[in-house]
Amino acid sequence: MAVTICQCLGFVISAVGVAGIIAATVMNQWSTQDMYDNPVTAVFNYQGLWQTCVKESSGFTECRSYFTILGLPALFQACRALMIVGIVLGAIGLLISIFALKCIRIGSMEDSAKANITLTAGIMFIIAGLCSIIGVSVFANMLITNFWTTTASMYTGGAISGMGGMGGMQTLQTRYTFGSALFVGWVAGGLTLVGGVMMCIACRGLTPEETTYKGVSYHVSAKSPGYKTSAYEDKSKKSIYNESRRSDAPSKFDYV
Repeated sequence: MAVTICQCLGFVISAVGVAGIIAATVMNQWSTQDMYDNPVTAVFNYQGLWQTCVKESSGFTECRSYFTILGLPALFQACRALMIVGIVLGAIGLLISIFALKCIRIGSMEDSAKANITLTAGIMFIIAGLCSIIGVSVFANMLITNFWTTTASMYTGGAISGMGGMGGMQTLQTRYTFGSALFVGWVAGGLTLVGGVMMCIACRGLTPEETTYKGVSYHVSAKSPGYKTSAYEDKSKKSIYNESRRSDAPSKFDYV
């Protein structure tokens, strides 16, 4: 009963995690415009893995897809690839884990086969969760690097401090910070990872236990000489010889 609960719970958690990975991948709020220095603006920018969007104060939103992948950074394309790999592995893991559920009987599938399928699905979920976590973390690292680089370039006081009192002048540049898609990706990757671990744990309970001592039947022929010793043969021969002599000796009843 505990194995069934662990397996079903791992399947449900993994399914929620894979759905979260898909949602995070298609969301456009991977990076949002930082409003710390400019809280009032007519335009709000945010970007995703596939589109960059602009939202106006009137509520109108316009999104434009990236027309080429050649001009995108290598780490950006790596994030795309990791999220896609996570979705593919998670979808395959969900598909095969349905047939491995202990509460579902399909044909004459044995428990050993279900255990192997459960282990395979669990490994796929673990890899899918790791891909999501790594992809989101790489994108977050890119945002952090660009944020501090942009912040340092916004202030030009160190280079022109003596040029007519222009020191400390702040230039207007757009900085981007974490979007909601990053947090969705982290949580979804963690759920998928936990679900995969639970599936691997349930695999051990589905494996049939083998007995240490196996019964073996021995068939011995009646004519086998191994069960007759020479002493037994000699004794049997002597008894036959004595019986034959006793039968040849005359008895008292023969003279009557």
